[in-house]
Amino acid sequence: MTDKQTLTGDQVLQEGLADWRQLLEALHTRFRTGDFVTGLSLANAIGAAAEAANHHPDLDLRYPHLDVRLTSHDAHGLTARDVALAREISRLAAEAGVVADPAAVAVVEIGLDTADDGPLVAFWRALYGLDPVATGGEVRDPSGQLPTLWFQGTEPHETPRQRFHLDVIVPHDVAEQRVAAALAAGGTLVTDAHAPAFWVLADADGNQACVCTWQGRD
Repeated sequence: MTDKQTLTGDQVLQEGLADWRQLLEALHTRFRTGDFVTGLSLANAIGAAAEAANHHPDLDLRYPHLDVRLTSHDAHGLTARDVALAREISRLAAEAGVVADPAAVAVVEIGLDTADDGPLVAFWRALYGLDPVATGGEVRDPSGQLPTLWFQGTEPHETPRQRFHLDVIVPHDVAEQRVAAALAAGGTLVTDAHAPAFWVLADADGNQACVCTWQGRD
C-alpha cells in the first residue's frame, strides 16, 4: 500500500484507533486537556510530530479541550499516514495524561435542494469569498472555517418548500443515540431507509435534518 492510497472506512475501523472517529474523509478526536496551558503543550508536541512526519493535522485549541482533525489532502481521503500520525498523537496525549473523548466530535454540512446547481455554484463560491469559477459539486472553504455547502438534486418546485437542511455528521457509534435524543426532544423520524449512512429527521414544524455517519458510503 502506498502512502497515497486511500483507506475504506472498514479498513480504518480495523486499525483499532480507540481515540479517534472517522467523519467522512477525516479522522477526528477531542482531547480533554482541562486547561489552556496543557492544551498548548500538547498542541506543540503534536506540531513537532507533524513536522517530523511531514504530515500536518488541523488543530483547534480551546479552553478546556483540543480538537484534532487528520486527512490526506493530496489523496482526498484517509491514508496510512493519517493512521500512523493518529497513533503518535494518541501516544503523546497519553504521555501527557490527557484523555481523548472522540464521541464529542461532529461536523455540520449544509445541503441545498436544487433541480439545477449550475447557476448557483458561482454565487455561493463568491459569497464564501472564493473564486466564483465553479469546480465540483460543492462549495468547500479551504480554511475549514465555514461549513461545506453541497447541492442535492431534486425535481423543480416552488418555494416555500424547504430547500436548506443540515447534515450533522457524528461518530458511527453514537449515531443511534443522537437520533434517539432528537426524537425524545420532540422530533420525528422521516426515514431510516438509508441508515447507517444517514437518518432523516424533522422538528415539530417539519423542518428536516440528517444525522450522518461514514458507514454505508464506501
